Amino acid sequence: MLGIDPGYAIVGYGAIRFQGGQYNPLGFGAIITDADMPFNMRLEKIFNRTNEIINACKPDVMAIEKLYFQNNQKTAICVAEARGVILLAAQLNGVEVCEYTPLQVKQAVTGYGQATKNQVMEMTRRLLKLKEVPKPDDTADALAIAICHTHAQGSGLRQFMIKRGIGL
Repeated sequence: MLGIDPGYAIVGYGAIRFQGGQYNPLGFGAIITDADMPFNMRLEKIFNRTNEIINACKPDVMAIEKLYFQNNQKTAICVAEARGVILLAAQLNGVEVCEYTPLQVKQAVTGYGQATKNQVMEMTRRLLKLKEVPKPDDTADALAIAICHTHAQGSGLRQFMIKRGIGL
């Protein structure tokens, strides 16, 4: 299971295995692009590194955060473009993609949809039995997204949706 927190300056990623009710972190980190790079080169770096990560961890599924922006349209468009190359990397590697809203991630990780970012990060640390919260925050967010998918995957709703051919 590979969790992705999309962005164009920082893309958080985290690979986990969930087996026997236990979480096992396989690897995590961030793809960081330089603000001075031309945007198309930033997208290329994100695409290439995402391919490398997929090839290294061979996930069954990629869970990615759905886009939600209130204000800055320019930022939203740039993140959407970065998200597009991430989704393309998954598609070209035959990896199923599931999407989750920030509310779904908070609910799955903490049991409370209005949890603070710090609460989500601390619970992620605890569930994965890590000594400290991974940095940057985008990495911890990616791991939380992966954890969210493990919860959704086993849910009755998920099984119903799979039987009906409806993606999450």
